[in-house]
Amino acid sequence: MNPDGLVRPVVLASASAVRTKILTAAGVPHETVPADLNESEVRERLLIEATPHLQIAEILAELKAQTIAAARPDAIVLGADQVLSCAGELFQKPDGLVGMRDHLRRLGGRSHTLHAAVCAVVDREVVWHHCESAKMHMRVLSDDFIDGYIKLAGLAACRSVGAYEIEGAGVQLFSRIDGDFFTILGLPMLPVLDFLRREGVVMT
Repeated sequence: MNPDGLVRPVVLASASAVRTKILTAAGVPHETVPADLNESEVRERLLIEATPHLQIAEILAELKAQTIAAARPDAIVLGADQVLSCAGELFQKPDGLVGMRDHLRRLGGRSHTLHAAVCAVVDREVVWHHCESAKMHMRVLSDDFIDGYIKLAGLAACRSVGAYEIEGAGVQLFSRIDGDFFTILGLPMLPVLDFLRREGVVMT
């Protein structure tokens, strides 16, 4: 709440349709204002500095929130980011169907980790943050399966760093998943809701 006891509006500093859909479905009133941030450039700089992958997600989440919070001191600005780490390599979103095929060939038969970070900024101050990770165990994938999956999933899967949407056809890629469903989607909702309850935004 703000100093006058009024509930602050929530702003999601993200262009992710999945994140805003999750918040809407959970009954969280919010605005969506994508942050104008060159994420690839920031990631590359952090990788050169040997920044741990989980910390990269944290930094990007905060940068997104701070970018929007500068113009919205009245609001709770949520920034979120997710990265995929496999055998020490940080994966980027696939570039089209060729990129999807390359991702799946490299990830197939291996385990990778999704790190999801979210933070809340009020008047340029980080007032809350949370990180979670999920371990994804991908099946061995034949070329025929990959071709069929790409036809089924389509370019929409390129919105995900792993070339899959777990809530859709992407679930067929895995033999086991260790982690929270919302963390896999890129927004750990139970901790987010706990924070927003304390702020009076959602029902207690």
